Amino acid sequence: MLAQSFFSIDEFSGFIVYEWTLKTYRELLSLANLDVIFRSLLMAIAVTLACAAISVPIGYYAARYAKGKWKALFYLLVMLPLWSSYLVKVYSWKLLLAQEGIIGWLAAKLHLTWLLNAVLSIPVIGGPSLSISYIGTFLVFVYVWLPYMILPTQAALERVPVNLLEASADLGAAPNQTFWKVIFPLALPGLIAGSIFTFSLTLGDYIIPQIIGNSSVFLGYAVYLQQGTAGNIPLAAAFTVVPIVIMLIYLTVAKRMGAFDAL
Repeated sequence: MLAQSFFSIDEFSGFIVYEWTLKTYRELLSLANLDVIFRSLLMAIAVTLACAAISVPIGYYAARYAKGKWKALFYLLVMLPLWSSYLVKVYSWKLLLAQEGIIGWLAAKLHLTWLLNAVLSIPVIGGPSLSISYIGTFLVFVYVWLPYMILPTQAALERVPVNLLEASADLGAAPNQTFWKVIFPLALPGLIAGSIFTFSLTLGDYIIPQIIGNSSVFLGYAVYLQQGTAGNIPLAAAFTVVPIVIMLIYLTVAKRMGAFDAL
């Protein structure tokens, strides 16, 4: 694949020219392709941060308060979405987010259609549709990859010694101080471990952006289009190098921060 990225396409015949060149990488660095890369990177970062923000309170409750059958129920509820088909979940969300879906229906009943239109920035005839927006894409990404963040986070929080929390309270620390000074630093490797999954899976996914969202292209979908529709194998290979390089950097930083010990 890496070798293919250093070849190019003959613009006249459409065949691959098997000569070493940087022409494909110059094409990759065009404004349109850079827009795809930055859009995908921002979405992956946003999804990862959202999953982390949701996972911390859920994981903390499961680690400190859920016992016996309640902890078993916690694992069941977290794992349950993973037992259903990936495509079924995505298409179900498409129905939920459509303008005739439950969200649009609730907005109409509560007279909040104007709010959804304001959030979407584009008024839609007949009502707003989150299924053709970045927000819809973001929500589905968060839902699909959230379990991969919750489990490492919960495991890391469970390993935080209770006596450290008691010592922090005895020394007069407020709950928010205990969280930021004691709990968060010790749980950070678990969060980073979970972020490896959410970040990389979002960065490379090409199905959700096809089904949910507008016509904007993300990295995974760009590879799919270039390899399939356009038949530009060298450019598809160059696109795949981008997430590989990003993830190599990400994994190097994660390893130094102890994330692999939390997996």
